[in-house]
Amino acid sequence: MKVEKVTATESALEFIEKLREKHGPLMFHQSGGCCDGSSPMCFPEGEFRVGESDVYLGDIGGMPFYMSKDQYEYWKHTQLIIDVVDGRGGMFSLEGPEGKRFLTRSRMYTEKEREALKNEA
Repeated sequence: MKVEKVTATESALEFIEKLREKHGPLMFHQSGGCCDGSSPMCFPEGEFRVGESDVYLGDIGGMPFYMSKDQYEYWKHTQLIIDVVDGRGGMFSLEGPEGKRFLTRSRMYTEKEREALKNEA
């Protein structure tokens, strides 16, 4: 059983495709607070430097999604579900000028999913 650590709603996937058409390949990083709170940030691929302190969670809309290791420790029991809503996005995130913002929702893994994730490690 393959467990997805990050997924996206249909509306988020459609919006990601719109941003990809406009900006080219993208990448996501779940922000850990500070200026833009704790929101998924969207960048042109390679514009945000990913390092050893980041964890790759998977792809959404074919684009890689990362989170800092420290923050992942708090979220590792949940599946991240990326959505898009009307409103002001992060000041450095590509969706800001579009009048939209990405939003992270989550759900707890089932017992079966938690077991599958243990076996992956």
